[in-house]
Amino acid sequence: MNGLLILAILWVLASAVVAMLPMRLQYAPGLALLLAAPVLIVLIGREFGALYAIVAGLAFLSMFRHPIRYLTRRALGLPVRRPEDPPETPQ
Repeated sequence: MNGLLILAILWVLASAVVAMLPMRLQYAPGLALLLAAPVLIVLIGREFGALYAIVAGLAFLSMFRHPIRYLTRRALGLPVRRPEDPPETPQ
C-alpha cells in the first residue's frame, strides 16, 4: 500500500479520536489536523489525480465544517459563538 494512503488513513483515524475528546482538549490536536489536511490533499491530488483530491477536500470540509465556519466568520469580522457559550435565544 502506498505510504500516502497510509498517512491519509492515519489522519482520518486521528480526526475521529480527536472528535471524541472533550471540547477543551480538542483545540491543539484539531488545529494540527486542520493545518495538515491541505498539505495531504495536495499530495493526494499530485499522486492520484484531481478527482481524488476533490473527494478528499469534500471529506475534509465535512469533518471540519464548524471550525472552518468559525474561522471564516472571525476573519470577516462577523459575530462568532464559541461552543462553550450558551446558545442565543430568540427575542
